[in-house]
Amino acid sequence: MKPTKHAPAIDAPMLLRPRGSNHVGMRQFNERVVLQAIRLNGSLPKADLARLTGLTAQTIGLITTRLEEDDLIIKHERVRGRIGQPSIPLALNPDGAFSIGIKIGRRSADWLLVDFTGRVRQRQSLDYAFPDTTTLLPAIAQHMNTMLEALGPLKNRLVGIGVAAPFQLGGWHRMLGLSEAQSHDWNQIDLRAQVQAMTDVPVSFAKDTSAACVAELVVGRGRDLKNFLYLFVDTFVGGGLVINSHLHGGLHGNAGAVASLPMRLASKISSDPTPPDQLISHASLWELERRLDALGLDPHAAYDDRALAEPQETETLAWVAQAANALAHSVVSGTAFLDIDAVVIDGSFSRALLGRLIAATQAALQYYNWEGLWHAHVIAGNVGPDARALGGALMPLHANFAPDQDLFLKVSF
Repeated sequence: MKPTKHAPAIDAPMLLRPRGSNHVGMRQFNERVVLQAIRLNGSLPKADLARLTGLTAQTIGLITTRLEEDDLIIKHERVRGRIGQPSIPLALNPDGAFSIGIKIGRRSADWLLVDFTGRVRQRQSLDYAFPDTTTLLPAIAQHMNTMLEALGPLKNRLVGIGVAAPFQLGGWHRMLGLSEAQSHDWNQIDLRAQVQAMTDVPVSFAKDTSAACVAELVVGRGRDLKNFLYLFVDTFVGGGLVINSHLHGGLHGNAGAVASLPMRLASKISSDPTPPDQLISHASLWELERRLDALGLDPHAAYDDRALAEPQETETLAWVAQAANALAHSVVSGTAFLDIDAVVIDGSFSRALLGRLIAATQAALQYYNWEGLWHAHVIAGNVGPDARALGGALMPLHANFAPDQDLFLKVSF
């Protein structure tokens, strides 16, 4: 199947090419099942594909022939030395399809070009104090077109673009020192529509931390966990929720919005009308930025290895202690509501700092009352800072090639 361009209004997944049969729908589904089996298990000979999918050898032969004609799978060298005929493993063709993931954050934007195997082929980044619409929107188009042109003759195999951004990019603007006008611009804009106007391929949109959760679900811890709360620590902290191997969006697509979780009970005393602090004020890198900036240090050190080197380390460890206690509170609250297998924590900082934060959170959990609850395991995510952009890129691939129309359903083999 050669991916083709779509009209901007199309939002539905692209189907595999019709074959002129009364059972086209089933054929398309079976093709996707075979592709998913290879994606999850690596290269496989036809006999193993038949065993894993429950399809007959004849059906597997027909499907793999079509997929090879469509350049979606390739043959590896024959495997010899076993009893019987030599087998020929079949693998996904990395050049079979491409997608672009775009992460728009409060401190930076990232573009990832991802191939059919999920490998990142190109990346571009842009740092800023805050994303101004008049400069960022043209930059989105420029970087996107640069990636597309770099594909050369393969650019017609771009199947979609996934945008990951906060639902309210202008939210909490006072914390960031932004003007009402800057905040209003982002809260009024339809980012998906803006990007769709720049391209002919379908554009999908997800909350940034939900997209990060998709990446963890598809290529990270989600391979082994069916139910987990996902927490992503960035400039602002956020999250996502996986139930029965599905990303659970909630009524407004905002499930896992842990940034707004209150940290104490509200006061009923009229003289103290201040509402409780939210998790965002305790476990976001914005707070670490402020600590470093107050000492005349580069606030961007919060996002790289410098955070755990002197002179930043003292302030970083103080932030870790505060953030870990707040995250522990969130873990207990989430466990009480959801009865989940685990809480997966990741972030846009160094892996060393993530390890410190995980250890401190696990230690802080000992001071909470777990009466009536089963302890949830707190574990580190596997994807890291690329999670949001990668999740954005995975959405079009799964919309086009996964067996189920639910983009985030995992099919186990």
